[in-house]
Amino acid sequence: MFESLSEKLESAFKKLKGKGLIGDEDIDAALKEVRLALLEADVNFKIVKSFIERIREKALGKQVLESLTPGQQIIKIVHEELCSLLGSSHVKITLAPNPPTVVMMVGLHGSGKTTTSAKLARLFKKDGRRPLLVACDLQRPAAIDQLITLGTLIGIPVFSMKETKDPGVVVSEALKKAKTGAHDIMIVDTAGRLHIDDSLMTELRDIKNVLNPKETLFIADAMTGQDAVNIARQFNEQIGVDGIILTKMDGDARGGAALSIREITQKPIKFIGIGEKIDMLEPFHPDRISSRILGMGDILSLIEQAQKSFDEKEAKSLQKRILEDSFTFDDLKDQLKKIRNMGPLESILGMIPGMNRIKNMQVDEKEFVKIEAIISSMTIKERANYNILNGSRRKRIALGSGTTVAEVNRVIKQYVELKKMLKMFRGKKNIKFPRSFPF
Repeated sequence: MFESLSEKLESAFKKLKGKGLIGDEDIDAALKEVRLALLEADVNFKIVKSFIERIREKALGKQVLESLTPGQQIIKIVHEELCSLLGSSHVKITLAPNPPTVVMMVGLHGSGKTTTSAKLARLFKKDGRRPLLVACDLQRPAAIDQLITLGTLIGIPVFSMKETKDPGVVVSEALKKAKTGAHDIMIVDTAGRLHIDDSLMTELRDIKNVLNPKETLFIADAMTGQDAVNIARQFNEQIGVDGIILTKMDGDARGGAALSIREITQKPIKFIGIGEKIDMLEPFHPDRISSRILGMGDILSLIEQAQKSFDEKEAKSLQKRILEDSFTFDDLKDQLKKIRNMGPLESILGMIPGMNRIKNMQVDEKEFVKIEAIISSMTIKERANYNILNGSRRKRIALGSGTTVAEVNRVIKQYVELKKMLKMFRGKKNIKFPRSFPF
């Protein structure tokens, strides 16, 4: 996400970074490129205009023009204004003082409400809460079955009533179920339409009157760009929303919806969907997203993702094996799985400062699958001692893993090079491996 915008902003600021002194003409030229970059990213033109004006006002100040690093000062101003545009800080879902906290999901058909409902329920469950999913999309025949399937996958109960077509009845009974079942969170998946119409809005208002939800979240498909922004505004005006979840952000390299929707609606973006998998929903942190857009990376999110996948005890055990030079293929396979559990690799690399400067960087996650298949085709002895992997063994491994001998040889070579690199840590008694150390 934001790939195209990041590249254009990087280009706009490149000229400023190399200058010791910056004049009005330099600032105007850079801001012209920034304006074009934002417009090409599908950001609302009124927002772009006010955004550029705020930056120009601060950039033409004496503090910047006489600074020893004026280029960096301007980038700092842009970063601050981006943070402000996106909402300054992360806004959590408000919990009701008396459970259950009712969260009502609204949006158009195809925006990802059902999947996002399950993703959100999973996050609450990980926080130690007892969520209940409510299937209240009675317009789409497969919606109830889809939510039940997702609920089973993540181990969260789903309340549904296939025998009725009245959503008011469903939510009333669901509230009773949530209270008697000691559920402290109730997430209601409502119906959408291919377009906004009076019947949809009337139905949602009726449901909201019955539920009196603590949070009404608008689910917006980021791929639709300014359409998502305009629809969010209409939902807010007619229904009233408390926050926004942007879905399919992994497929939107421009990011215009994210940069416009908060300013237009004056409602915070609370979460973003970064992939189709059930664990690919993350809290929206404006400051971190701003850093990603400007190519500064997002180390805090990277650390948080690593801490979810890497156990501290396992890390200490791995450290011991590395120091004793007993790092095996099994260890490599285990660490690769943990890295993949952190999320899409391109998203992870995007959190590392400077990675956006590497052109045409493509990550083929199928290669990880191949490596795991190759290691799985080895015997226990072969995984523990690569020196016994002669030609005939390598042919057998290639046949068993559905790969070629050349691919097997490449994996073995990479493993040997990794072991050599890890030997650098041997003998250093005071070295402390980071908790998220991947190998």
